[in-house]
Amino acid sequence: MNSEPIRFDTKIVVLLRDDLEPWQRLNVTSFLVSGLGTQVPEVIGEPYEDADGVPYLPMFRQPVLVFEGTKEVLVAAHGRALSRALPRAVFTSDLFSTGNDRDNRAAVRAVATAGLDVVGLAVYGPRNAVDKVVKGARMHP
Repeated sequence: MNSEPIRFDTKIVVLLRDDLEPWQRLNVTSFLVSGLGTQVPEVIGEPYEDADGVPYLPMFRQPVLVFEGTKEVLVAAHGRALSRALPRAVFTSDLFSTGNDRDNRAAVRAVATAGLDVVGLAVYGPRNAVDKVVKGARMHP
């Protein structure tokens, strides 16, 4: 068995607006990361199994780093993610008042890109590109 540390040339980052309530931070994070695995299958590792042979679902193959920033940092990061065409998921403030996927999609579709009130963003891509997207943000405490 190889015990050398695994290094990734890619990065998964979730960026949250710093004025969210704790329950909102958790909710937004879980929604955002769910989108990456469906469209970027290489981020998903192999299924798990315990010593008794009980199977578990696969998870991301690499850590997810969680950052926070002001509304202005989120706006800038959203623009940088778009300009770099990186795989991304978005969560807007409107989604706190919806209750299902259909209404969530309609709420995002109803607002022009520049008008989105982004409270969360998940981004995946090359380490240096993702680092540039989240420039100005800080690690979540």
